[in-house]
Amino acid sequence: MKSHNEGLLSVHAAVLIFGVTALFSKLITLSAIEITLLRSIFAIAAIAIYIKYLNESFKLKHKRDYLIASLLGFFLAMHWVTYFHAMQVSSIAIGIISLYAFPVITVFLEPFFHGERPHIQYILSALLILFGIYLLVPEFSLDNQTATGVFWGVLSAFLFAMRNIIHGRYFKTYPARHALFYQTLAVIVLLTPFTAQIIPEVNQTQWLQLLLLGIFFTAHPHTLFTNRLLHL
Repeated sequence: MKSHNEGLLSVHAAVLIFGVTALFSKLITLSAIEITLLRSIFAIAAIAIYIKYLNESFKLKHKRDYLIASLLGFFLAMHWVTYFHAMQVSSIAIGIISLYAFPVITVFLEPFFHGERPHIQYILSALLILFGIYLLVPEFSLDNQTATGVFWGVLSAFLFAMRNIIHGRYFKTYPARHALFYQTLAVIVLLTPFTAQIIPEVNQTQWLQLLLLGIFFTAHPHTLFTNRLLHL
């Protein structure tokens, strides 16, 4: 019970930090893809230094695990890009509220992976949250900023839920730091062809913001979140 409660506390702390992360979507005047790539560079550097400090091996146990890590990295990359894009086209509040539909989506997706029926209270909670998100949308039109933000936010939530479920099903034997290292590496490989040319144009203030985002608001909370999901 103590471990369970500590896990819940850690997950809530990570989610709180995720909320602060949203502020960078407005502070950093770069596209969502550019922010995602550059934050990943700082994040993977911090994780690599920590793994090296612990004198741990970077190797995975099986060849197929590299493929799974790449798939997880794809979902993580698309989640980060759509999350920041949702807030850039609408508002931070809309983006965050829409993103936090991911527990709802998880409730409906998990049975396909685990073969278990969701508890009735989870379904009722999910429907209530979906109704709340529905109330946010004044009209279902791509010309409406709120509707567009909700669309990208919910898509980001779906991608995040998929990443979490697949991780918990196929990659939970690895420490969170190793899992995030390879997922972030996949993010960098996927996005570099689209954004490498922006690096020389980033100014000093943006580099500082990206450093904070990558280390304190990416590497730390995602490692915390992933680690505690192993115990919940």
